Amino acid sequence: MIVNKTSGGHSESNGPKSSTIIYGLRPVIEAIDGDTRIDRVLMQNGLSGPLAGDLKGRIRDKNIPFQFVPVEKLNRLTKGNHQGVVALISPIEFKQAMELIPRLMESDRAPLLLLLDHVTDVRNFGAIVRTAECTGVDAVIIPDHGTAQVGDDAVKTSSGALLRVPICREPNLKTVLNLARQCGLQIVAATEKGATDYLEVDFAKPTLLIMGAEETGISPELLKMADCRAKLPILGQVQSLNVSVAAAVFMYEVLRQRR
Repeated sequence: MIVNKTSGGHSESNGPKSSTIIYGLRPVIEAIDGDTRIDRVLMQNGLSGPLAGDLKGRIRDKNIPFQFVPVEKLNRLTKGNHQGVVALISPIEFKQAMELIPRLMESDRAPLLLLLDHVTDVRNFGAIVRTAECTGVDAVIIPDHGTAQVGDDAVKTSSGALLRVPICREPNLKTVLNLARQCGLQIVAATEKGATDYLEVDFAKPTLLIMGAEETGISPELLKMADCRAKLPILGQVQSLNVSVAAAVFMYEVLRQRR
């Protein structure tokens, strides 16, 4: 369910639909206090003052992703008096990996978790979640900063799969991997630098699969934590696949082995 709320109670003719943003210092503070599902908060560069200080404190206390942006970006998002702040509302309720992983391990089948390390393109993110839903992935884990916006565009690109697959937004991916290992999941990193062919990985085991951003791949600190680095065969001159395509190959290999 998408929250239908704006600071002015009216629809915008330009930019995001009114159901996807809240603007203005007090309305955003009230939204945070009311536990509105906020994807991230955009604040004008140099925003200051008592109310701005209160807002920043609430953002820190509730670990809400935020970024400072030029005022021009906020002006493009709304024609209203945004007072230097716009909150983007999430259409989904995020789950907690620290609670979800142990519960999944208590089930009678091997869980499959997908961790996306800073995949920022909304189309790739939506396509990956769509495939995840089709292949029975139990949850998708993303960082709370530096990832694609989980908004209406992502839901549309995923063909609604984002409303059905549990999404965990986590402040520390290393902590998630440590918990996954402790609970008995093998950690498989998908990387062209891997030494193991993806067909040689035993995906019948409980698995957490890591996919990295197209430009930078999986971050070194996460790559070091992997039990296995698996690669897809590349016969052409281009050395890597689109991340959504590569993720689909891996997820369907898991499905093939488990069937």
